[in-house]
Amino acid sequence: MKSYSIDRIDRDILALLQQNADVPLSDIAEQVGLTQTPCWRRIQRLEQQGLISRRVALLDAQKLGLAMTVFVQVKAGRHDGSWLDAFARHASAFDEVVEFYRMSGEYDYMLKVQVTDMASFDHFYKRLVNGIELSDVTSSFAMEQIKYDTALPLHHL
Repeated sequence: MKSYSIDRIDRDILALLQQNADVPLSDIAEQVGLTQTPCWRRIQRLEQQGLISRRVALLDAQKLGLAMTVFVQVKAGRHDGSWLDAFARHASAFDEVVEFYRMSGEYDYMLKVQVTDMASFDHFYKRLVNGIELSDVTSSFAMEQIKYDTALPLHHL
């Protein structure tokens, strides 16, 4: 993994953009102590280096009717490259899967699934397990979201 040289100004720019990617360039420049042109060049460099991978709008799942968050843990049906690739393609194809990780420990994969209700989860589950050979699947339903943040910690930079 490539290491990048990040100074205080870059870190402050990243922190500001994580809070609001729509903040005007003039405001960012003022807050980090630069004029607009060098600030813009830094943002461009951070994007070119891939440190800023994309800018998106974060939607409110509850207000959109996606009130149920489910964490699905999966044990692999087989442990060979072709199965692993097939499962990654299969699980990634579901819009309901908003996060997908290969894990260490008892289960091989964890999926974060966002659905409207139990019936929609059941529909998702049946499509997931019928599409590919799995060894074991377990689901945990989030009862309350205590913390949700998309901002990455930057204090180590």
